[in-house]
Amino acid sequence: MADLELAASTPHPIHPDGFNRNAILPCGLTLDHLHAAMNDFVNFIGFINQQLHTRQIERLETMLMPANFSSIVGEFMTSTIPKYCPTILKNQYHNGHPDMIPVGRYAKNAVQHGTEGIEVKGSRYLKRWQGHNPEDTWLMVFVFDSNRPVDAGKEIPPRPFHFVMVLGAQLTKADWSFAGRSGKSRRTITATVLPTGYDKMFANWIYKAPDMTTAETKAVLEEPLSEDE
Repeated sequence: MADLELAASTPHPIHPDGFNRNAILPCGLTLDHLHAAMNDFVNFIGFINQQLHTRQIERLETMLMPANFSSIVGEFMTSTIPKYCPTILKNQYHNGHPDMIPVGRYAKNAVQHGTEGIEVKGSRYLKRWQGHNPEDTWLMVFVFDSNRPVDAGKEIPPRPFHFVMVLGAQLTKADWSFAGRSGKSRRTITATVLPTGYDKMFANWIYKAPDMTTAETKAVLEEPLSEDE
């Protein structure tokens, strides 16, 4: 098991030929910018997990609640993409929308709720993405595969972090639906992307891991959405 954990501490690399050269990107963003930012995350999670392994501490993705780890993926990309793309930056308004905005578009580069920019999300799922409100927004989702805290109890073997796909498109409020919750759930009520929004984003896919098999893709698509992510 120790050897498997060590191997799982090295994430899958980003494949240069996995990017869709026909993808439409907003705000001056390019595939090269995204490639560089995704490489940074792969290097980050690999460094952290390898250091944790030397101290016999579990990997970050198996330590944190799934929603918290997904948030780290999204926040990392939001902070790192502007390092490479000079025309966008992280929204300086606390919890402002969208996450990244055009440089100079808003006063002090901060807006509570703007109409221009890119909303970013990290997710283990290829559909049923959630947000806090139905929005007219350009949404970009970084879909990944990794272990979870519950995997050890289910005897699911260790596996490396893996960017599966990146998808993005301009969505409208009509592409969202308010999501409910079960009577026992304490999860915050959110909005969920409808099939119309999913179709727009999949049609404009940005990155697809070439080594993602049809069976693996199907498993991710059909996996039920948990209440903690």
